[in-house]
Amino acid sequence: MTQLLDGTDERVYPLDKELLHQVLTPYRGKRCEYLTSATVTHQGDPRDGGRLTAACTFHIPESCYIDDTGHFNAVEFNICYNQMAYYIMAKMVKESLVEPFSHWSLEQFWTRQLADVYITDFRSTFRKAMHGSHFRGEIDIVDVAEWDANDLRDALIIMRTRCRFWDEHGGTSSGEVTAAVTNPPAN
Repeated sequence: MTQLLDGTDERVYPLDKELLHQVLTPYRGKRCEYLTSATVTHQGDPRDGGRLTAACTFHIPESCYIDDTGHFNAVEFNICYNQMAYYIMAKMVKESLVEPFSHWSLEQFWTRQLADVYITDFRSTFRKAMHGSHFRGEIDIVDVAEWDANDLRDALIIMRTRCRFWDEHGGTSSGEVTAAVTNPPAN
């Protein structure tokens, strides 16, 4: 842990290989596992202006769904985003980094990883084509909010994020994604 000049504490969590392996387990084989590493940095609570981010590396040796398009495309953007988001959410649970994820168990997360995480708003922008099969990415948790259950829906966590990807050739893309996550009651 490092104390920054503004008095806040910064914690850096290096790659957790076992956690990454578990996050990628639902994907259909190695050729769909694009995320190769992630380092999470936690500096305060995003709900209070803090920062929670994951700096990631990716490798796409071949597309898992189509012949090579020659560039990073919207489907690959979405897959890479999902893998970053799942990893940072699992890390929030494992390390109790941010409410309400801090009252979850990892078993609850694994059960909900696919069935209870919904992208509700997805925006991506491609500034310059990315051509490399090796590239970097980053996800920032911008805000986390809780919505109580009502007659129409379960309790939810609303997570607003920003992300970006870039390669060594100057290719770049970015996005803003909001996800709703079914929130189990605290034990």
